[in-house]
Formats: sequence, C-alpha cells, structure tokens
Amino acid sequence: MSQEKRKPRAVDVLPSDGGWGWVIVAGCFMVTICTRAVTRCISIFFVEFQMHFGHDYSGTAWIHSLVDCTTMLCAPLGSFIGNRFSCRVAVILGGLLASTGLVLSSLATSLEFLYLSLGVLTGVGFALSYTPAISMVGAYFSERKALAFGIAMSGSGIGTFILAPVVQLLIDYYSWRGALLILGGFVSNLCVCGALLRPIVLKEDEDEACPLARDSECGFKAPTEKEVLQTKMDSELLFLLISLQEYSFLLMPDFLVLAGSFLFLANGCSLPFVYLVPYALDVGVSHHQAAFLMSILGIVDIIGNITFGWLTDRRWLKRHRKLCYMFALGMEGLCCLFIPLLRTFALLVPFSVLYGYFDGAYVALIPVVTSDVVGTSQLSSALGVAYFLHAIPYLLSPPIGGWLVDTTGSYTATFFLSGFSLIASSLLLFRGADGVRLSATRDSPCQGAPATQAAPHGRPLL
Repeated sequence: MSQEKRKPRAVDVLPSDGGWGWVIVAGCFMVTICTRAVTRCISIFFVEFQMHFGHDYSGTAWIHSLVDCTTMLCAPLGSFIGNRFSCRVAVILGGLLASTGLVLSSLATSLEFLYLSLGVLTGVGFALSYTPAISMVGAYFSERKALAFGIAMSGSGIGTFILAPVVQLLIDYYSWRGALLILGGFVSNLCVCGALLRPIVLKEDEDEACPLARDSECGFKAPTEKEVLQTKMDSELLFLLISLQEYSFLLMPDFLVLAGSFLFLANGCSLPFVYLVPYALDVGVSHHQAAFLMSILGIVDIIGNITFGWLTDRRWLKRHRKLCYMFALGMEGLCCLFIPLLRTFALLVPFSVLYGYFDGAYVALIPVVTSDVVGTSQLSSALGVAYFLHAIPYLLSPPIGGWLVDTTGSYTATFFLSGFSLIASSLLLFRGADGVRLSATRDSPCQGAPATQAAPHGRPLL
C-alpha cells in the first residue's frame, strides 16, 4: 500500500492520440489566440500611441518589436519552468504576467513605460505560456501529431481575424487605455488554459524514474551522516546530468542545421506582415482594401495550418514532412520575390492568399519537424531554443526593411530581402530532406547524432 502511494501519478505513459489530448489541443488553440493573435493586434494601437505620445514611426514601432523579441528570447525560460515544475505552472504564471503587463500599459504615461510594461512584461508572460503549451500537444499525440499541431496553431489566424475588428471597436468606444485594460482581462484566460494542461509522463521518463523510486522504498536502516552527504552529492550530480541531457540535442548535426534555417526564416517571415499594407497604399490601393489584404492573410493562414497538418499525417507523406516544410518555405519566398510586380488590388489578393496559406503551413510544421529531429521527450527544450533563435531577427528585420525603403525609395529591396531569406531557410535543410534520417515514427532524440553515445531508453549520453 505504501509503495503504491509513492508512485508518481501520470495521465498515461504513451501518447494517446485522442481523449484528453483534444482538450490539450483546445487549450493550446486558446493560448495561441491569447499570445500570437494579441501580439499581431498590438499594431492596431500604433497610430493611437503615436498621436498620444507624439513620437515618430521608428520610436513607436519598437513596442511591437519588443513584444515579439521578448516572447521568443524568453522561450527557453518557459521551457525551463515547464520541465522543472510543469507546463501547467508555466502557462498559469505566464498568464498572470501577460495580463498584468497589459493592465499596467493602460496606465502608461510615456512610450518608455510601454516599452517595459507592454514590450517586456507582457512579452515574458507570452513566452512562459506559448512554448510549454505547444510542447504538451506533442506529448499527447504521435500518429496524428501534425494535424493536432495544425489545429492548435490555427488559433493565431482565427484570433487575428476575430480580434482585429474587435480591438478597433474597443478603441473607438473606450479609447486605447480601455481597450488595453479589456485585453488584459481577456489574456488572463491563459490561466484557465494552463489549468487544462494535465501532466503526462512519457514511457522513457517513467522508466528512468523507477530506479530512484525503488531505492526510496527500500526498508533499510537509517543512513549515516556520511551516507546522507554522499547521497546529496549523488543527487546534485544526477540533477546536473539530467539538465545537460535536456539540451543534449544541441550536439545533433541535424538540429544545428535546423537552427540555422530558423535564423533565415525569422529574418524573412515578419517583413511582409509589416510592409504589405504600406506597399499597397504606396501603389494606390485604398485604406479599406489594404486592411482587407491582412484579413485575407489571417483567414487563409488557418486553412494552411489545418490542411497541411492533415496532409502531412497521411501515411504517404509522413516520411516527407521535412520536405513539405521546405516546400512551404520556398513557395512563401517566391511569393515575396514577385510582389514588386503586383501593383493593383486584384493582383495583391492572390499574393495574400498564397502567402497566407504557406505561412500557416510552415508554422504548423515547425513543432513537428523539430520533434522529428529531437524526439518528444526533448521537444519543450528544443522549441524553447528554436523560438529563442527567432528573437534577434524579429527585433532587427523590420527596422532594416524600413531603412531599405528610405534608402532606395521603393519596397523592392525589402521584399527581396524577405524572399531570399525564406528561400535560403528552405535550401539549408536540403540535406536529408528525403525523410530517411528524419523518420516521422522515430521518437528517440539520440538517432542522427553521431557525436553522442546511445543510452538506455533512447536518451543520448554526453
């Protein structure tokens, strides 16, 4: 009886591909709405902030850049808290911080105040919530992993489509301060989403925990002081080894190539979202039609999330998910290279449709491709590093794009920078794209890492 009580509780020891897993998907869906969709909607406050505080374009633009940068820069912190405590704790804590940041922003007296409250505090809250929620989906699904990620990540597009007009109405009725206050209340729903993230112990993690559990249940005599000290030292060493093993994927060549690809991806993917509307206005498209182009991007993004997730779960495509990811990146880059030739609303609509679809496709496949490389047990830490790599490009690429517009007097160089960065991100992954090295059914992080030695339960030893 005492031994049964001391066993660690878990929902299951293997991904169930259903059941409570769909509740996890619904929770992650809401997390992406409260984080990524709300981040996109912050740009709606741009004119309000600029008029109220009397700052120029570049000074005001740093608010949005800081939110995006902080969210990605602090992603490893979210993974660390999720691994050390639980994803539930990380998401609830993130919800409290993000909500507090938005509420404090409604009281802002300067743009510098917003840099800290909205840019840093809210960004940290989003970081603690976003990565752990995504990694939980990977823990609950195996066979239908791509579809589950596609549904969960579609919250960004759906949230943008719904929240954008709602936020504008809130600004019209309650001013930007009231709108931020209400958004703070809305984002507090991250705490509810976190409560839904019931922990799960994977088979390999449970096996590794068993020896310790058996040792603690032995009925031997009380240890001496020397034995206690030795046990403490052994525990500290074990803690260090486990910490190192959590990031042992950093020694995998496949992950290093993927990390380099993420840098090019982050440099190119944000520019069209920032400069599509200004470009449309510059070529004579009306304000209403220019805004509608962004709505098209948001709604088609959802279709890309779900359909590409479903397609890449099919048996005939599952081995080639990396190739599908590369195809989505390449097509997105080609769209950017052709945009300088599109100078009417009728021609920009197809661009919004194609770019939005492939944007949703690659976003849904980022966790899947990462999981195929490092395995499910290290997905949370790997995603933290992956999103961390997005931080600096997210912070710098919009100002660089603006500098190119100021220098050349056109948007051509800016969209070329975006297109070539996305294509470079795709081509960098060409090695092993046939799926032989990245089998979709593999869940062991040590395969494909010749620099490490295989250990029991599929974990690499440093």
